[in-house]
Amino acid sequence: MTRYAIDAPTAVRLARDEVSISDEHRLVGPSILRSHAMSQLYRGVRRGELEEAEALLLLDRITTMRIRLLGDRVSRSVAWKLATQLGWDDTAAAEYLAVAKLQADAFVTLDPEFERAARSVVPVAPIDELYRRD
Repeated sequence: MTRYAIDAPTAVRLARDEVSISDEHRLVGPSILRSHAMSQLYRGVRRGELEEAEALLLLDRITTMRIRLLGDRVSRSVAWKLATQLGWDDTAAAEYLAVAKLQADAFVTLDPEFERAARSVVPVAPIDELYRRD
């Protein structure tokens, strides 16, 4: 079994593509993941890129996705340290990396800049590894 930490844009992509995660994989993320996904979808509706009904459907898919969400004391402490180490002004992105570092075999993100930063902390995998291969 391989554990993948994912970020909110990755969760949205998986929901959009209606990906069924293989039983060989487990998804993890910080407790803020669903809120970030909702914000991303909401912004898409506000910009006219998505219809509200589609955004709500995607949000529902994310809500029912099997993702173990973590926000414990240890992951918050590691996030704080990572944000400091990376010189970031905010800890939100560091929460994703903390969960990846503590609970995952690899981190999946669609953001190239975030991926570059993540590579200095955790192994990174392409999103294709999450798609079922039956």
